[in-house]
Amino acid sequence: MQHERVTSRSEGSGRRRSRNRRHHPARGRLRGFGYFRRLGPGFVTGAADDDPAGIGTYSQVGAAFRFDLVWTALVSLPLASAVQETAARLGLTSGRGLMSLIKVHFARPVLWFAAALVVGANVFNIGADLGSMAEAFRLLIPVPFAVLVVGFAGAILLLEVFVSYDRYSLILRWLALSIFAYVLELFVVEVNWSQVAAGLIPSFQPTLASVEALVAIFGTTISPYLFVWQAGEEVEERKAGRIGRVGAAQIRAMRVDVVSGMSAGVLVMFAIMVSSGATLGAHGSRDVQTAAEAARALEPIAGRFASALFAAGIVGTGLLAIPTLAGSAAYALAETFGWREGLGRKLKEAPGFYGVLAAAIAIGLGLNFVGIDPIRALYVSAILNGLAAPPLILLMLILSRSRAELRTGRLSDGLMLIALLVMSASAAVYLIGSLVG
Repeated sequence: MQHERVTSRSEGSGRRRSRNRRHHPARGRLRGFGYFRRLGPGFVTGAADDDPAGIGTYSQVGAAFRFDLVWTALVSLPLASAVQETAARLGLTSGRGLMSLIKVHFARPVLWFAAALVVGANVFNIGADLGSMAEAFRLLIPVPFAVLVVGFAGAILLLEVFVSYDRYSLILRWLALSIFAYVLELFVVEVNWSQVAAGLIPSFQPTLASVEALVAIFGTTISPYLFVWQAGEEVEERKAGRIGRVGAAQIRAMRVDVVSGMSAGVLVMFAIMVSSGATLGAHGSRDVQTAAEAARALEPIAGRFASALFAAGIVGTGLLAIPTLAGSAAYALAETFGWREGLGRKLKEAPGFYGVLAAAIAIGLGLNFVGIDPIRALYVSAILNGLAAPPLILLMLILSRSRAELRTGRLSDGLMLIALLVMSASAAVYLIGSLVG
């Protein structure tokens, strides 16, 4: 009898282990307490969307246009969610990263072009983010700029290279909470919500400044590095043994994970635009051009606490976003050249992958010491992402229709197509307007 009970318990335990193998333990259940512990890479990716470059972009838009472009948050959420879900599905169902899939299905020049777009935009983005983090930290504690930039770059590199993937992914999930500093900002500043509601109705002034703002907003919210990172992290989860057979339940869990992350990211986008419009824009501070400048300009308007909260958020989001940017550049080149890759591997197992990661951070660090205008760098990085995203969205859309197991639904395809058309049109108008005058 005792033997039977032991056998029964063993069989029950075996069934539980079997169920656990079939489901990602980080997002196996969609309801209940402890959901934060079960969030997967989608939430981290969505939070990384609000990097210092994004914060700087949203602050500039709010300061320059007040609430006139707040409606872009409503448009961005479904489009960004569809694009990120497609990237996640490609990685989850195929077990391959985005560049690896492009390598299989397209000619080599297409692959090299796609990789160059991602790596080029990412490196510039890393440099802008490091500079912004240092400037923001200096508002809290007056430490020399060079010391901070080097310190942040070194700390991020050491964590990404030498901390195990399980522990590092947990660190990223905790850092993701830093984005909610900007939601708290809405409770600190005075906002005219009737004006905000009016700004949710789409309107647009056909000027080059407005088009540039649209390219920057969509380029920040729908960024190429997020596509590569999302697909790469889904592959990492499979390699780590957290995902067994991918079925309908796993796809649903992935979708909730992705939409949760993008919803958090777009909520923060909305909060930054509103708080900047209500403070900087309302008081004529329309020449604010970086996240750190926005934090500094907030102090005489909304008080020291609001300024410190804004600055602390910049540092926290940078610690989350820069590893994502460097990691996606490493995934892109490692998959392009067929190197061993993944944060789940040790340095000696994937030297090429970690070499690219280190080089991306080092070059980004160097950009802060070669005379590039930091005031313009954040906005330019957002525009570069806006120009690089449409070709990659097109490739992802083609890939999602190439095999039955990779296919997304009609709604996702439709939203992807809208994102492609909107971003392509705004990028084309911006480029033509810039060339003409």
